[in-house]
Amino acid sequence: MHESALILTLTGSLAAALTLGYVTQRLRLSPIIGYLLAGLIVGPYSPGFVADRALANEFAEIGIVLLMFGVGLQFHLKDLLAVRKIAIVGALAQSAVTTVLGTLAGQAFKWSWSASVVFGLALSVASTVMLTRVLVDSRDLQTLAGRIAIGWLVMEDVFTVIVLVLLPAIFLPSSAQGLPLTALVAVTIGKLGVLAVLAFVLGGRVIPRILNSVAATHSRELFTLTVLVLALGIAVGSAEAFGVTLALGAFLAGMIVGRSEFSFRAASDALPMRDAFAVLFFVSVGMLLDPRALVKSPHLLLATLAIVLLAKPIAAFLITASLGYSPQIAIRIAIALAQIGEFSLVLASVGDRLNIFPEGATNLIIAGSIISLALNPVFYRLIGRLDALMARFSRIRRPADAEGSAGEAVGEDDGTQSAYRAVVVGYGPIGQTVARLLQDGGVEPVIIDMNLEATRRVRAEGRRVVYGDATRPEVLEAAGIRNAIALIISGPTPEQTSEIIRIARTLNPNARVITRAYYLDETASIRASGADEVFSGEGEVALAMTGYILETLGATPEQIDRERERVRGEVFRIS
Repeated sequence: MHESALILTLTGSLAAALTLGYVTQRLRLSPIIGYLLAGLIVGPYSPGFVADRALANEFAEIGIVLLMFGVGLQFHLKDLLAVRKIAIVGALAQSAVTTVLGTLAGQAFKWSWSASVVFGLALSVASTVMLTRVLVDSRDLQTLAGRIAIGWLVMEDVFTVIVLVLLPAIFLPSSAQGLPLTALVAVTIGKLGVLAVLAFVLGGRVIPRILNSVAATHSRELFTLTVLVLALGIAVGSAEAFGVTLALGAFLAGMIVGRSEFSFRAASDALPMRDAFAVLFFVSVGMLLDPRALVKSPHLLLATLAIVLLAKPIAAFLITASLGYSPQIAIRIAIALAQIGEFSLVLASVGDRLNIFPEGATNLIIAGSIISLALNPVFYRLIGRLDALMARFSRIRRPADAEGSAGEAVGEDDGTQSAYRAVVVGYGPIGQTVARLLQDGGVEPVIIDMNLEATRRVRAEGRRVVYGDATRPEVLEAAGIRNAIALIISGPTPEQTSEIIRIARTLNPNARVITRAYYLDETASIRASGADEVFSGEGEVALAMTGYILETLGATPEQIDRERERVRGEVFRIS
């Protein structure tokens, strides 16, 4: 029975999400709105099929873990340290402002002080899943605004962990084991510090060795399994041993792997299911909403939305701008934080379990979460218009030392790139020759290869290299395909080559694509995929043999060139 419920829940939830996600996408809305509506449809408060909410929540937890692991892969410690000032100050100040406003709203609703404070805390925490999804979809994850927003959320997560530890200690004194409140806070912060040290000192040495040993087997399945075990294992271990959330533990695991040479391969190979499970997070949120309860108290819902959608982003904007950042960066951070999600729901569930909340308070938080999650991607798309408006009226001065612009992607090699870049897939004899010729011609070659030893050799030579599968969009983007003038493919199979070309054409339609084919009959399909030039091994051998034979027979250079052209026409016409 349990197995049947699992299959029905998974199939029904994904089918509803697919259908409504497709409809909302066709209506030029965010598919997230469709996912949330799908949760409402398969939830207990609508007629028809009812999914198992407990199972959906478990699937959603896996999605959150995988998503946060992926964020950690792309978010390096130096990025967090670079924005630590605004991340710490901003997260604490904005959380304090929102908590105060939520507390005042709770008092206006005639709630108790404890219920009002916990309600305010729940409204202060943004959804990491939504923030990440919006930044990735808008290609802002690696911009300064994106790094600040992620750092801000990390600080909020840490703050939430402390609150979750303190709530039972305050309202269930027996759970505090006799420790005073200040000592409990100190113990919690100490645990977080120990976790960070273990993660980056011990984990930073052990995990790369594990991945190196598995990569040496050349088994994609084992590598994928290893990364998934590391992501889930560190997340669960951190939660069990140190009391942190699974999301924070997964984020730390991703940061550890991200510091190694395996980061791009881990992102492309080991997380193919993360999007599907992340969808189930939004479905599980939609399942919690009881629309009938909202009809009874619409004024409470309006007050909740006013805090989340207006007061909270205004506070974030003013805090960011007061710290000297440009209006363009401030507005991106403000809108990205104008929502609540998974951590708000966790706080709400704790409030219910401890009998802090009055009836209906949790449903308000759920409704605020659903509505804000649905509107957030729509608001983020309007940033371009807000940029133009603020450029006209704003007088906030941007400091000279601000790092980059709102839309500027920040990479390891900023300021050191060549004027032109070409992506070279495969570092065999052909790839090595092409890379040397490009570099001699003033074009920066960026190598992509699945051979770990080859990538280490390239890196030792001082060239940029990405260890990963070029058929994955993340790997091509990491190599800089969007800004490349050319893509040269020398190693993969014809099927892989065609897939690489299709992805590259989507990311950069203007890049010139030059590739090889092992046999003449492969050239037509590769050209159909979008290649500009295809060089066949069979054809080039025929041309080389023609030139050699004619030269041996004493033909003149003009005769050799003429005959080579004739052979070229005949040979490549066959293909």
